[in-house]
Amino acid sequence: MTLMYRCPLCDEPLLLNNKSLQCKNRHQFDFAKEGYVNLLPVQNKNSKQPGDNLEMVQARRAFFATEHYAFLRDAIAERITTTEPSSVIDLGCGEGFYTQAFAKQLPDETQVYGVDISKSAVKYAAKRYKNVNFSVASIKQAPFENQTADVLVSIFAPVFADELHRLCHENGTVIIVSPGPTHLFELKARIYDEVNLHEPVTCPEGFELKKQTHLEQCQSLPTSVIEHLIMMTPFAWKFKASHYQDLNQAPEHMVTLSFYISEFVPNKV
Repeated sequence: MTLMYRCPLCDEPLLLNNKSLQCKNRHQFDFAKEGYVNLLPVQNKNSKQPGDNLEMVQARRAFFATEHYAFLRDAIAERITTTEPSSVIDLGCGEGFYTQAFAKQLPDETQVYGVDISKSAVKYAAKRYKNVNFSVASIKQAPFENQTADVLVSIFAPVFADELHRLCHENGTVIIVSPGPTHLFELKARIYDEVNLHEPVTCPEGFELKKQTHLEQCQSLPTSVIEHLIMMTPFAWKFKASHYQDLNQAPEHMVTLSFYISEFVPNKV
């Protein structure tokens, strides 16, 4: 099987050579024992350990094991399978909760890739999910050939329009998952005097909106599960000891889970 990777140092195609990837300029990248490949050059790192740390990855795994986000995961997988893609790239795949789910729904010959800047997350994913090609890399400079992806997926990850446009096949689809209007409203109300509602994601330049779906459920979550959920969010650092103490006054709480699934296609004009 020919992989879609390109060298992060010189942009030449990377070819599989035993347990390594190598370009014609002899830049070589070895696969880790877990099965992923690190395509993040040292000079492209902004910190010693970029992306989610091990504690955050473990919190995500603990939360995802509860299946509270299963309705979102299944909806994303359904949207991807309807496009009948030959290649899918999950940009910002984390520990692979979503990536492996839609890979299961696709034919074996479909190439599915998961890329994330967090080595801890990718290592976890690759060790557990063998139906996906995982790599450590920056999604701002993704290590893939131009216009090779039939579907690009971005789930709560930064969006780089230029990179989406470079990677997306001319007849491809970009699926962006973002918070819905009242996502985690009850938790945010505990730390903010006024909670701002989320707006739909802005259409990336060079694309046009094809379809947008709003999913929402209000679920009863055990307090211990909510603590893992908080660790997954950008406002985790806002939660103080007093907020956690208040949460622990009850064994569970109602929480709104709200999402937009937005599908974009390249602008033909």
